Amino acid sequence: MRTIAVSLLILLTFASTAAVAQQPQPAAAPQPPPSQGQQLIRAGKLDDALAFYREELKAAHNGAGVVLDLLGRTQEARAHFSKAIEAAATPQAKAAAQRAMAMSYAFDNDCANTAKYEEMAFDYWGTVPDYFRQGEALNEAARVCIEAGAFDAAQKLYLRGQEAGLKEPNISPARVALWKFRTEHALARLAARRNQPEVAKKHVAAARATLDGNPEMAKDQEVFYPYLTGYVALHSGDAKTALADLQKANQNDPFIQVLMAQAHEKLGEKEQAMSLYRKAAATTAHNPPAAFARPFATKKLATP
Repeated sequence: MRTIAVSLLILLTFASTAAVAQQPQPAAAPQPPPSQGQQLIRAGKLDDALAFYREELKAAHNGAGVVLDLLGRTQEARAHFSKAIEAAATPQAKAAAQRAMAMSYAFDNDCANTAKYEEMAFDYWGTVPDYFRQGEALNEAARVCIEAGAFDAAQKLYLRGQEAGLKEPNISPARVALWKFRTEHALARLAARRNQPEVAKKHVAAARATLDGNPEMAKDQEVFYPYLTGYVALHSGDAKTALADLQKANQNDPFIQVLMAQAHEKLGEKEQAMSLYRKAAATTAHNPPAAFARPFATKKLATP
């Protein structure tokens, strides 16, 4: 009897195993394709693989730096930007990382260090050469310096930026007009901040004449005129005119939102001001307007 029982047990076990084998089995998880870096390694292109991974590393550090700046943890951010600069595989990539570092200092309203790193990018663009980007690098630093209260430094940077930009070979009339408009725009804002209303008016008029004199350039730049007149009015004590003009500017620009909020505050309209500060504080850009607007608006919201 025992022999029969054992035989039946073996038979049942075999049948059960066979039945399981006949059941559909889950498919093996698909393997992800090899990354670009892995493909380069397998192909024996080790120098190219190293350059690829350095760029990946730089991008990771740059991304972490941007997020930390937005969180207000700027010292931590700059540790990542330093590593991004070190990991840069090309001079152009290094210049881009230096520009990101400049913007990190801009979040602290630090004119001197912003200018220091923009000057590094400026030097690189001079070797290409790309005179337009040279000018833009100095303009970025200048814009930070105005809001930091470093008016003389800002003016020198703007004028040097224009000088560099105008070196562009075979420069078009529209590009010449653009540099003139940008410079008059800057000089008007600087005059307003220096409490020189008549000087500011003169430069506002020159900016308007430059727009009117070159319709091709004005197509893209007209929106910056109400920003100019609104800025000058605000810093000249005319909040009502400032608000009316700024409402014609780019409403998605966090810097414009802050200027409008300041005008509402001066008019005693706190609720409207707080609404605009909330918008500005939510920006995720990493450029001069955001570098000023986000920290400024965040502090305003935290003030009882």
